[in-house]
Amino acid sequence: MIEEPSGTNIPLPHADGLVFRPPLIGDVDAWLGLVKRIAAFENAPWHAQRSELEAALADPGNPVAENALVGVDADGVLRAYAGVSKNPAGDKANVQGGVDPLWRRRGVGAALLAWQEAQAAARFALDGALVLDNVQAPDPRVPKVRNHVEEDNVGQRALLAGAGYSVVRYYSQMQRPLLDLPAVQAPEGITITLLTDELSEAVRLAHNEAFADHWGSEPRTRERWAVEMRHEHLRQDLCTVAVDSTTGEVAGYQLVTVDPGDLRPGHGGEGYTELLGVRREWRGRGIAPALLADAMTRFVQAGLDRAALDVDTENPSGALRLYESMGYQPVRRSMVWDKLLGT
Repeated sequence: MIEEPSGTNIPLPHADGLVFRPPLIGDVDAWLGLVKRIAAFENAPWHAQRSELEAALADPGNPVAENALVGVDADGVLRAYAGVSKNPAGDKANVQGGVDPLWRRRGVGAALLAWQEAQAAARFALDGALVLDNVQAPDPRVPKVRNHVEEDNVGQRALLAGAGYSVVRYYSQMQRPLLDLPAVQAPEGITITLLTDELSEAVRLAHNEAFADHWGSEPRTRERWAVEMRHEHLRQDLCTVAVDSTTGEVAGYQLVTVDPGDLRPGHGGEGYTELLGVRREWRGRGIAPALLADAMTRFVQAGLDRAALDVDTENPSGALRLYESMGYQPVRRSMVWDKLLGT
């Protein structure tokens, strides 16, 4: 007998042949296997790693017993999963999940999406009365659900469109070969150094400040930052910090990941800029292009042959123009889909 999750008490979804329950620590291997099967079928450019699944199981802000499900078939094989995450003071709930390619077109995805929406609405209702850091939480009557989807994922796009979601933003993944590197030096008074454990907290705070005015961004908590710092693909030896030589303050930063599966004979691999930011006080001095150019040199020294990053195509800061000027070209797009529940 499977018990309903406590707290919000949202009824479990129904799909013939599957039993739904919250994921457990012992599910991580099977859960990761499911994630990999889905990513391979969808030709996805990335997928969640073990550390991220383990972090979801231990996330105090989104208790797994209420905010995540796996669907298990009669043989005990995980065939589907879904999750909901929300910042108590945030204006949206993010949802993510997937269905085993062998179990599609059976209504499983639609059932999970309906459960996610109900759980998101319940989370907004619970958070509606909270006041955090003197900021009133969003109006609980208009909960917003958000889903990120690759543009070429036709099945997921059809599911969301049919459920009343609409595209609110596009992101471009951009890439450039590590040839003819731009000759950009750090501006006067700025030193580019490697990210160290001692600098990590200052970089987290700098990121939260730099991205405070970016669309869709929410502050990184210490817990979330710690997850990112121990991600399997993070290359701390390629992550850099722009430091003000006079004050010692963090002015900007760049976090880089490299997928080990991309490192094959004759294929040098890709250095991927996960986060790039410059604090407002130091903007307009050429720190961002200096960080990118420095990273490209480090990528070459590490034996990589491509640099890549993502950009919000509507970013008002001019990020897209900057990346184009540094030789990056778009290679694929992803989409952000939103739905206002109850409107």
